[in-house]
Amino acid sequence: MNNNSIIRRIRFIFDYSDSKMIELFEFAGKEVTRAEISDWLKKDDDEAFQALNDQKLAFFLNGMIVANRGKKDGEVPIVEKQLNNNIILRKLKIALELKDEDILDILDLVNMRISKHELSAFFRHPEHAHFRPCKDQILRNFLLGMQVKYADEK
Repeated sequence: MNNNSIIRRIRFIFDYSDSKMIELFEFAGKEVTRAEISDWLKKDDDEAFQALNDQKLAFFLNGMIVANRGKKDGEVPIVEKQLNNNIILRKLKIALELKDEDILDILDLVNMRISKHELSAFFRHPEHAHFRPCKDQILRNFLLGMQVKYADEK
């Protein structure tokens, strides 16, 4: 999945306004403009479309963590220069304060069934023998399940 699709879906799921999006970036220490947000949210075939890089998506996800869980004393969340689906899934898990069972339930909402062992493999260190990369299909279905759970509740 590309970063623009991810941020578009998260915005839709939680019905974030432009000001809320800007605020989330600021929570993580990044200033962005309304024009930048607008360009990132445009469809890929739009002339004004701008690709959202990994670092800026990391700022946004870290801002979600700070907004939902509060800022840790003296610690600034690490902003990765490169993201992968495993890191994005982990950041969403932290931001939404989800347990493994919650993630499995969200995936179950869209008829995507994986075992708890498969899920835990996504959160392991990449050098661990049982680490597994999170494929786009899992992340896409997780975001779709989040939409069913959070957006459809409204």
